[in-house]
Amino acid sequence: MSGTTTATRPPEPGFSTITAEELRAYRDAENRWRASGTARAMLGEPDPGAEIAWRQLALPGRDLPVRVYRPVSTGDGEADARTGMPLVVHVHGGGFVGTAAQCDWTNSHLAAGLPALVVSVEHRLLAPGSTLSNAADDGWEVLEHMVRHAAQWGVDPARAAVFGESCGALISALTAVRAREAGLALKAQVLVNPVVDVTETMFDHPSIAEYAYSPTRALPQLELIQRLAVPPGSDAAAVSPLYTEDLSGLAPALVVLPTKDAVADHGRRYAERLRAAGTPVRLSEYPGARHAFLTLPGVEPQADAARAEILQFLRAALAK
Repeated sequence: MSGTTTATRPPEPGFSTITAEELRAYRDAENRWRASGTARAMLGEPDPGAEIAWRQLALPGRDLPVRVYRPVSTGDGEADARTGMPLVVHVHGGGFVGTAAQCDWTNSHLAAGLPALVVSVEHRLLAPGSTLSNAADDGWEVLEHMVRHAAQWGVDPARAAVFGESCGALISALTAVRAREAGLALKAQVLVNPVVDVTETMFDHPSIAEYAYSPTRALPQLELIQRLAVPPGSDAAAVSPLYTEDLSGLAPALVVLPTKDAVADHGRRYAERLRAAGTPVRLSEYPGARHAFLTLPGVEPQADAARAEILQFLRAALAK
């Protein structure tokens, strides 16, 4: 399990002028830091009640890493009783940077506390030549694979949920729509500080202007995400959940919003659209919290309360 190495966090580059080579070097260095023991002070210690391991999934045309969180076996036969565990497919945030390892704190606590099998998708990151549609395919195809091979993984395919943060929440929201279209009945979707619009209206929301450069320099990163996510001339609405034509019949949603966040209004508008379509939704705001707060329990005091709310929501949704 990673988290025992040390690393130095790289300085933030100039996102408005970054080259493909500079982006690759920054991403690799930043992800080494996020997966290191050095980062634990910010990212939180994993729950010792969960085992964590990397696995490779054979998906159409590629192998994809996933980070698997499983409740620790007590050695008293309890593991045998967990062959029908619920499944949570998680997608980390970051867009052009990020790794499933940065979410060990939340995912290990969910695995131990539900208990459930949590599978975090190490999706293809945004880069020149790797658009958002690749990452969206990764999220959906991991869910599809896990449900198809449920018995092999010891999970109950009828008790599955999706969960993501930021751009990972965008992928999770798209996955929930694809699940409905495929006839795969999800029990829940959890969307934390979601980005849900990468069209030309991505920056038209009031929270973007209010929090563009404080408490973090969000706007240059969001502009880079949009440039990489959708090539010129393509249909941005196909990867913008906010503009999905029909949001009815989707899994019940918990939308978790930090209020000091440039994309807070993305989540608010999406919750409004889900509610208008008749999809059950709970909008939960955390005043004063900033973007990505759930992954920063060492510096964000409300992360623990948000994690507890997500656990409670999923426990109820995934109950037998």
